[in-house]
Amino acid sequence: MFKQLFGLAAILVSFCASAGAEERSAFGFEFTSIDGKPLPLKQFEGRVLLVVNTASFCGYTPQYQGLEELYSRYQTQGLTVIGVPANDFGQQEPKKEAEIKKFCQGAFGVTFPLTSKQVVVGDGAHPFYRWAATTLGKENVPAWNFHKYLVARGGHLIGSFRSEVTPDSTELRGAIERALSDKMTAAK
Repeated sequence: MFKQLFGLAAILVSFCASAGAEERSAFGFEFTSIDGKPLPLKQFEGRVLLVVNTASFCGYTPQYQGLEELYSRYQTQGLTVIGVPANDFGQQEPKKEAEIKKFCQGAFGVTFPLTSKQVVVGDGAHPFYRWAATTLGKENVPAWNFHKYLVARGGHLIGSFRSEVTPDSTELRGAIERALSDKMTAAK
């Protein structure tokens, strides 16, 4: 009996350790793409991620254009922008996924990956957003649409940028360029 309990305890410790390790990296999380397919962040391992909660009917919606410009400019250097449509603020993303995709591609030429609609704040938030809130603190939780999280090539969070920080701001571009210049965990 003691051996069985000891064995079970060892399995649980091992499981918890691996789960905890995975959650310390953004690459341990998975979204669903806007097309309904799995979108594991692990596929972007070694890249810099800019994860942005988005909405179609927001005063910040024109930032889609700037996000696409960032993606186009820095994609070959290792940046991936990920748009996460959310209806959490002012009900400004009431559309269904197909409509969101059509709008983003048509109005702003978006080619970067989009996820399905997600909750980004509160107890029901997607696990990535709960992890980001725990990791960076309550002051870095999205307060509105187009909040940006910057993830280093190694998977750790290195920045949080409020909605009013535009994609073309020197603050955000500088942080992205610094992250891209860190080749320590680049392509394996």
